Amino acid sequence: MTIKVVVFDFDGTIADTHDTFVEIVNRLAKNFGYQPINEEDLARLKNLSSQEIIKQSQVSPVKIPFLLYRVKRELNKQIECLKPFHGWHHCLATLKERGYRLGIITSNTKENVTIFLANNQLLSLFDFIYSGTPLFSKHKIIDRLIRQNKFCPDEMIYVGDETRDITAAQKSRVQVVAVAWGFNSPQILTQFNPDHLIHHPLELLDILDRAS
Repeated sequence: MTIKVVVFDFDGTIADTHDTFVEIVNRLAKNFGYQPINEEDLARLKNLSSQEIIKQSQVSPVKIPFLLYRVKRELNKQIECLKPFHGWHHCLATLKERGYRLGIITSNTKENVTIFLANNQLLSLFDFIYSGTPLFSKHKIIDRLIRQNKFCPDEMIYVGDETRDITAAQKSRVQVVAVAWGFNSPQILTQFNPDHLIHHPLELLDILDRAS
């Protein structure tokens, strides 16, 4: 069946939030009782699944929702400085011209996403934003999106940068494209068997061309 809807993760997929995210996490380390992350830590974490990262984070599971809330709040203060990864402007504009419905499902806040998209002249390209999703419950939001809009799972493709994005799409029986430039490394992403792995946004156009 022809793909009609393309849904994206936000942080690490469209928005280059990596350095800002690490800076914020390190700044909050003392408050939440964990060690700051160095370059060696980052290299190791990139090769772990999302669930393994949580297990090794040194943060109590009870504190994790509060930590994420603080990170999002701090990110809001710097959101106007953030940029999309190179190639997204052309890719997203082309998808819109071709008639695809574009959306975002993210654990970030709708305010942060909207400010970022507006600042980077991308807001008008998107049809919907589902925000504030729990870390490991994106599949429920994807299912709700399909149900409310009477989509068929075969008509949708999901694009994300973490192993949990792959797992969520697979649970919802939706094709998934993993991006190699986000938080998780291509090596660990491949182990979770995405339908596609891309190294540049424009490769998404080729995938959709072949699916039409």
